[in-house]
Amino acid sequence: MLDVLGLGSEAESVYRLLLAHPRWGVRDLVEHLAADEDTVRGALDQLFDLALLCPSAEREGELRAVSPTVGLQSLLARQQADVEHRLRRIAAGQAAVAAILAEYSDRAAAEEAPEAERVIGPDAIQSRLEELAQTLREELLSIVPSVPSVAAAETARRHNAELVARGITIRTTLRDSARRDPVAAEYAKSLTDVGAEVRTAPLLPPRMLIFDRAIAIVPIDPGHTAQGVLQLSGLGVVASLVTLHEQVWRTAVPLGAVARDSDGITPIQRELLQLLAQGHTDSSAATRLGLSERTCRRAMAELMERLGARSRFEAGLLAAREGWI
Repeated sequence: MLDVLGLGSEAESVYRLLLAHPRWGVRDLVEHLAADEDTVRGALDQLFDLALLCPSAEREGELRAVSPTVGLQSLLARQQADVEHRLRRIAAGQAAVAAILAEYSDRAAAEEAPEAERVIGPDAIQSRLEELAQTLREELLSIVPSVPSVAAAETARRHNAELVARGITIRTTLRDSARRDPVAAEYAKSLTDVGAEVRTAPLLPPRMLIFDRAIAIVPIDPGHTAQGVLQLSGLGVVASLVTLHEQVWRTAVPLGAVARDSDGITPIQRELLQLLAQGHTDSSAATRLGLSERTCRRAMAELMERLGARSRFEAGLLAAREGWI
């Protein structure tokens, strides 16, 4: 049962026995488990490495089992840290890809290649976007990791309405956080109100606009978009960006649907499990998630029912077993 936390079956058996019989030694464990001494000592070493055993304050030179409330929660917290580390690596990978693309584009621009052109300054960028929108014939694809200002959102809404009226298909992907942020949610709604298709995803590559799958607009530096944009028209580069957009679009969730991942739980529920595993109360978890405490409790009750858990602690163990955290 606890293999998802890194415990082997022998280590789990030894841990359970030491919790039930705190004064048992190696000989007692060997006799009860009908196992050889090396196996038992190996299990004890594993438990000690996982901080589920610690030196006894009463019996010098002996070990005691750490309470599951402390020890197993600590293991859950370590797994959460591992997950966050992997997510940071994914984000770093996306940034590396963006950097390589920008480096390639910079080199192409420096060589005055016709496939890449720098556009510098807000007015110049807006004028270029208006020109490209005017010549659009079929489709506008976009990825918007961060929601623009209220003024920019209103300008985008007006332009998008004009495009849809001309029969242009618009597909925009936002971050999942757009579902909770009032400004972002209003921006997303303004898109759907004029007929654009909008989806959300937890992680996104840098901002991009693709016009009729022939011309792409990307920031020169994704971390400092004020530096300007690149207009790309090279067949290979644009085709790669279209493929990236399609991959993101296929896994994104349409706006209006409840975003659930492959495990069937929502990002909010996953974040709630992770916060509770770190020791947060319903109140502090609700504050971190921007939810009411009542909503937080209702989400936890739904999770416990799905897991068949009778307590929050058991829910944490079962969620870890399912790989949800």
